[in-house]
Amino acid sequence: MKVVLVNGSPNAQGCTYTALSEAANELEKQGIETELLHIGKEPIRGCAACGACGKLGKCVFSDAVNALAETIAQADGLIFGSPVYYAGISGQLKSFMDRLFYSHGKKLAGKPAAAVVSARRGGCATTFDDINRYFTINCMPVVSSQYWNQVHGNTPEDVRKDEEGLQTMRTLARNMAWLLKCIECGKQNGISFPQREAVIRTNFIR
Repeated sequence: MKVVLVNGSPNAQGCTYTALSEAANELEKQGIETELLHIGKEPIRGCAACGACGKLGKCVFSDAVNALAETIAQADGLIFGSPVYYAGISGQLKSFMDRLFYSHGKKLAGKPAAAVVSARRGGCATTFDDINRYFTINCMPVVSSQYWNQVHGNTPEDVRKDEEGLQTMRTLARNMAWLLKCIECGKQNGISFPQREAVIRTNFIR
């Protein structure tokens, strides 16, 4: 079993990375393989709503989304991390997740997922909600912890002093490992992901 952790911060080894690394280390202790991906500093295009990914199976734009999508889709569990920017997720991660979920959402359905946020001071709750909305529209079990999955600090050194935040990351990792093992046990005993009905779409204006 494998969990992919996506660092949505432009800083490859900053505060968000520090939080994700704490979770990754605990997952490894629980026997779960991990891979930490950084979406990078290069520009990531926003979704153009062209719909071409429905035919191609991938986005038409060649950047970090297509480069990382299949690695993410092949994971058993996912953790997306973001710094808090203006009480929301980073612009790069927003564009990344918009296009990832639009082009690969069917491949992500059923995978346990979690959000991790890093802030100097405030804005964690709304950033946390931003990320979780992708999971809850896509039939993905949301993994929780003993507190909201957040750390505080302006530098990685600050984050390492946030004992409660780091403990929250470790608890999150143990809960993720437990759920993945439960799902695997279910598969071995004939319990599969629920069959989906044909999607019904209604408009508010008729």
